[in-house]
Amino acid sequence: MTSTFNKKLKINQSLVPWLDVIAIIAWGILLLRYWLTDQLGLLIHPDYFWLVIFGGFGLLTIGGWKAWLMLKPYLKKRPYRKNFIPPQSEQHITLFPPGISSIILITAAMLGFLISPRIFTSQIALERGVTDTLLMTRAQPREFKTAKNPEQRTLIDWVRTLNVYPEPDAYTEQKVKVEGFVIHPPQLPDNYLLISRFIITCCAADAYPVGLPVKLTSSRSTFAPDTWLNVQGEMITETLSGKRQLVINANSLTPIPEPKNPYDY
Repeated sequence: MTSTFNKKLKINQSLVPWLDVIAIIAWGILLLRYWLTDQLGLLIHPDYFWLVIFGGFGLLTIGGWKAWLMLKPYLKKRPYRKNFIPPQSEQHITLFPPGISSIILITAAMLGFLISPRIFTSQIALERGVTDTLLMTRAQPREFKTAKNPEQRTLIDWVRTLNVYPEPDAYTEQKVKVEGFVIHPPQLPDNYLLISRFIITCCAADAYPVGLPVKLTSSRSTFAPDTWLNVQGEMITETLSGKRQLVINANSLTPIPEPKNPYDY
C-alpha cells in the first residue's frame, strides 16, 4: 500500500512544473486580454498600462521558456523513459504543498476570463463617501487650468476649481454642462440628486467618487441610480445638510449611454 502511495505521489510531483507553466502563461494571457479588449482602464490608471503590458509579455516569455526546457528531452528524440519526471526547479519553503499555489493561480486566472470587470455603482459611491474635493493621493497631479467658458468644464474640472477656491458664491449663475451617473443620497431632499464620477489615482481599489448636488423641479425618482445623464443648468449656492455648497440648478437632464471608460483621472 505504501508503495502504491509513493508511486501516485511521484506522478503528481511530475505534474507540478507543468502547473507552474500553465499558471504563468494563463496570467500572461489574461493581462494582455484586458489590454486588447480595452478593459484595462476599468482596473488601473493609464499611467501604469505599460507595466501591465510589459508584465503580460514577460509572463508569456517565462512560461514559454520553462515549457521549452521541459520539452527538450522529447524534442531531442531521447529514448522514452517510463515515468519520466521533468527537471524540477529549485525548492522553496511554501505554505502550501507543491502544486497547490499554482492551482490557486490557475483558478483565479480562469475566473478572470469568465468574469468581466464591472464599473463601480452608486451604492459603492455612497459607501465610500462622495466628496466635492479631490483627495491628496493623485499619482501625478495635473496642472490646474481654468476653462475660459464655464460650460466647457467637466464635472472633474468643477471639482478641481472648488478644490482651489471653495467659496460657492464665486460661481453663482455660471452656466454648467456636465456628465456623470446618478446617486440618490438619503440625506438630501427628494428633489435633489448627485451627479458623480469615480476618479482613479492608481487602481480601482483606490478609486473614489466626486460629485455635485443637482436641484430638480420634480422628484429624483424619475432618474434611477446609476443612470448616466448630461446635466445643463446654472450654478447656485444652497445650504444642504447644514453646509453651504455649490449646487447645479438643472434646466435640462438628458440620459446618455454609459461611457466606454467611466472613470476620470
